[in-house]
Amino acid sequence: MGVSKRVIGAGAFAALALSGCYVVPVAPDGSPLYPAVNVPAPLVYGPAPMPAVAAPAASAAPAMPSVLQARLYPSNDAATRVGMLSGSVTNMMTGKGRFQLDYHGEMLVGEATRSPGDGRNGVANAYGDRGTYMSCTYRMTTPYQGTGTCSLSTGAQYQVHLGA
Repeated sequence: MGVSKRVIGAGAFAALALSGCYVVPVAPDGSPLYPAVNVPAPLVYGPAPMPAVAAPAASAAPAMPSVLQARLYPSNDAATRVGMLSGSVTNMMTGKGRFQLDYHGEMLVGEATRSPGDGRNGVANAYGDRGTYMSCTYRMTTPYQGTGTCSLSTGAQYQVHLGA
């Protein structure tokens, strides 16, 4: 047994210290894409022990946004000349999302919105700084996966797959 208790303790401490990491989605300006969560202030004890104060009941937290990968496969000759595209949709879990992809060197940015009355169907539109625009329709099979079609102002048409 060549491993000392000190090495095991250091390894356990490092694993414990690094286990609290998480990813926070941010907008291009660096601001978080979800509402701030109110964290109660820690209890402070004076010189004499104070009675413990019960924390308020936790309310149900809103669903956190999730980023879905969007893969667009050519479905006509105009799209075949450009090839497959990839982008992302940030699902805000509110029926809306932020849609973006790189089309032939131009960043197209827009939004995706679920259709009223049917939480699975929706439309997405994006626009680029050179004037290219895209319109899509889609159907979500789960909150994290779906399919659809996209047409660009260039005449290119794509089949889109959302999620894993």
